[in-house]
Amino acid sequence: MVATKKRSFGSVLWDYLTTVDHKKIAILYLVAGGLFFILGGLEALAIRWQLVKPMNDFVSAGFYNELITMHGTTMIFLAAMPLIFAFMNAVVPLQIGARDVAFPFLNSLGFWLFLFGGIMLNVGWFTGGAADAGWTAYAPLSTTSPGEGVDYYVLGLQISGAGTLMGGINFLVTIVNMRAPGMTYMRMPLFTWSAFVASALILFAFPALTVGLFLMMFDRLFGSGFFDPNMGGNAVIWQHLFWIFGHPEVYILALPAFGIFSEIFSTFSKKRLFGYSAMVFATVLIGFLGFMVWAHHMFTVGMGPAANSIFAVATMAIAVPTGIKIFNWLFTLWGGSIQLTTPMLWALGFIPTFTMGGMTGVMVAAASADYQYHDSYFVVAHFHYVIVGGVVFGLFAAAHYWWPKMFGTVLSDKLGKLTFWLFFVGFHLTFFIQHFLGLMGMPRRYWVYLEDQGLDLGNAISTAGAFLMGLGTIVLLYNIVVTQVKGEKVSGDPWDGRTLEWSIPSPPPFYNFKQLPLVRGLDPLWIEKTEGRKGMTPAEPVNDIHMPNSTILPFVMSVGLFIAGFGFIYQKDNLAWLWVLFIGMGITLGSMLIRSLKDDLGFHIHKKDLEKEAE
Repeated sequence: MVATKKRSFGSVLWDYLTTVDHKKIAILYLVAGGLFFILGGLEALAIRWQLVKPMNDFVSAGFYNELITMHGTTMIFLAAMPLIFAFMNAVVPLQIGARDVAFPFLNSLGFWLFLFGGIMLNVGWFTGGAADAGWTAYAPLSTTSPGEGVDYYVLGLQISGAGTLMGGINFLVTIVNMRAPGMTYMRMPLFTWSAFVASALILFAFPALTVGLFLMMFDRLFGSGFFDPNMGGNAVIWQHLFWIFGHPEVYILALPAFGIFSEIFSTFSKKRLFGYSAMVFATVLIGFLGFMVWAHHMFTVGMGPAANSIFAVATMAIAVPTGIKIFNWLFTLWGGSIQLTTPMLWALGFIPTFTMGGMTGVMVAAASADYQYHDSYFVVAHFHYVIVGGVVFGLFAAAHYWWPKMFGTVLSDKLGKLTFWLFFVGFHLTFFIQHFLGLMGMPRRYWVYLEDQGLDLGNAISTAGAFLMGLGTIVLLYNIVVTQVKGEKVSGDPWDGRTLEWSIPSPPPFYNFKQLPLVRGLDPLWIEKTEGRKGMTPAEPVNDIHMPNSTILPFVMSVGLFIAGFGFIYQKDNLAWLWVLFIGMGITLGSMLIRSLKDDLGFHIHKKDLEKEAE
């Protein structure tokens, strides 16, 4: 312990640059995702400040377009997604009793690709303008947008998306292959189940986005015409490709949040989750139906009544498994010994909030009604009730719930509750009123509105709420800093938990489990507790543990692709930039070659060292 405190900044930095340990990668995702969340939040506050009064001139029309584009893109791809990956990395291997993920090298590469893709996306701010075609980047607006902003969007999302795809594949293989003895599929915790289904969705959804981005890259950088009707292309194809990815993406974000709430309701009600098998079935069904509803984003495109009807019915059907989940959470609370901790407050606040988002979802799912709602603030309100009320509430809940497991300290409950109330009240003030602004005719994406339209008060209230949410986030950051400075350590099981991650010390040793645990049912740690045991019954004797080596190669590969991205973008102006492209690709391919040719066999932690630790 003393040795770890005296490490220099340089050695800690090198440790994190080269790590393949899923717990350290979780911390990297948490920090990077948190920074992007703050950036996206600042963009949101700028948007709301522009709309605080009619005919405001806080920002120009062009800059406003950049703000709405980058806010949406940052929050979905660079904040929500990596923060979910942070908790998946930190928790899933522990919940299934594994020592690491299946592909530690790939796990590290996935993170660095996401980070450099995210940086590339934001480079446009400094080179004459960020992307300005909306976060959905509809053609032909995106293919004809001047400057390099949309180019950075395309290249940044390609690099970042490759990292996410790797993460998804990694978790699928980990959950299928690395469960502890006795951990059958129907004994896996709900969070692991939701991570499993979300990873399957990533595997099938992200390729559609990748294809769309490739076509857009060729249109913008190499003069092709996939989305140009004058050259035989079709602009609507981009919408199909984007939403075939974009709607499953909503569930890629929401399902892990549902898993988080399932863990929290069960832990703080001191009860087994009600209707476990129905919850698993509902999770899989949501994932399956998520691929059949993408064109409900396109009811006003002109697909015709048959297509509109099919997608409307499929969209309404998806409300059924979601309803099953909400009733099961309520029944889990029923008769439970409820503890109102900060994570539980977030979970309780989530139920009515997300239910409202679901109800407005059914409203916009009616194709004929959607002609009225479409592109109005009603849709903005609906979307934020689902994504913030579901996903962001889930991330805040997870941060308070698993913080002790990741860092060995507990966040202050008082400050946690203050964060909750500021954010919760601010959220409803911001977005509830927007339903009515939309119904009164306020369109999305407009940078100003006229006086005497009846929109002034609603917008002022909405902006006030947004700043309350910002204040709540500041309290959370303060809470984190104070907690880590105090550094009061807690036990491995501060919540009296039910699942395997609470059976080992906090933070966990880097090999997680000295002996793989024997799982004898659902909530395996709880079973051991009811039989009077302190920890898990081991499934094996103490033996040598094989662990992977750290490596700088994932970082170097990602830097190479980052450099190559600039070559791709600027070669359209000057072919000399092809040298930058070749250098970047050379770095990446060279690193891949080294990885292929060099035997990296890892190392062993010897049995006698493990026995010494126990003494």
